[in-house]
Amino acid sequence: MAKLVIRRQQKQGQYFTEDLGNGVGLDMVLIPGGSFMMGTEDEEIERLVKEYDREWFRAERPQHKVTVPTFFMGRYPITKDQWREVAGWQQIERELETDPSDFKEDYEGIDRWQRPVESISWEDAKEFYNRLSNRAKREYRLPTEAEWEYACRAGTTTPFHFGETISTELANYYGEATYGRGSKGIYREQTTPVGYFQVANNFGLSDMHGNVWEWCEDDWHDNYENAPTNGSAWVSEVSATRIIRGGSWGYNPAYCRSACRDDFTRGNRSYGIGFRVVCVAPSTT
Repeated sequence: MAKLVIRRQQKQGQYFTEDLGNGVGLDMVLIPGGSFMMGTEDEEIERLVKEYDREWFRAERPQHKVTVPTFFMGRYPITKDQWREVAGWQQIERELETDPSDFKEDYEGIDRWQRPVESISWEDAKEFYNRLSNRAKREYRLPTEAEWEYACRAGTTTPFHFGETISTELANYYGEATYGRGSKGIYREQTTPVGYFQVANNFGLSDMHGNVWEWCEDDWHDNYENAPTNGSAWVSEVSATRIIRGGSWGYNPAYCRSACRDDFTRGNRSYGIGFRVVCVAPSTT
């Protein structure tokens, strides 16, 4: 296989930090509004279906134009230390365990509390952002599926925000599998601390590919027929499943693509699923 050439560059972005107390902050990055093509081209879907023998990839069609308003999004998935702080705040609807995650050890000398929190249900994530909204006096929530993909792509149209393929030098996933012209790499078999790879997309977001799947606000739908085109959440209030995005440490790279989507029962938990929050555009002054 061809060698993957990695080029790194520095860029600047706007963000604010929400103070959670005890020296713990939550960096929220400005995601400028815009339009993009959501989903995957039919030709690529057919290739994926044939290669992996999974009709499931057809859930990424039809590709369609979506316009997303400006919002703020967490620079990283919510970490264990951020979770621990908010779990100690006043309950709104449900109790939150202080340390629910399966992975409880330090990683290569990095404090375990910098790992993404996982084993979090959709309802747990909702309690977290409701507590945060109540304390901060501004609206926090999960990203809509459209917001998530738009933020992940950050103006790109390739399968990953850093190009046509992926490397375990750039992301945490099942490295014994490959995508496109990529090579096999490390299979770490666990989460890595957020920002471990020191890679961000054009908006300044990290860990969008792999590490943990991330909950979105939307119900699961089998495809994008009649999906909203304004960036809003697609919900019915009766679905038992919610969207997850981004792949995880235990999934092969095809499932870590910007357009890849899956679902999970809203009340269940998995050591491969975490989340990040968005904030409805507060003032940056």
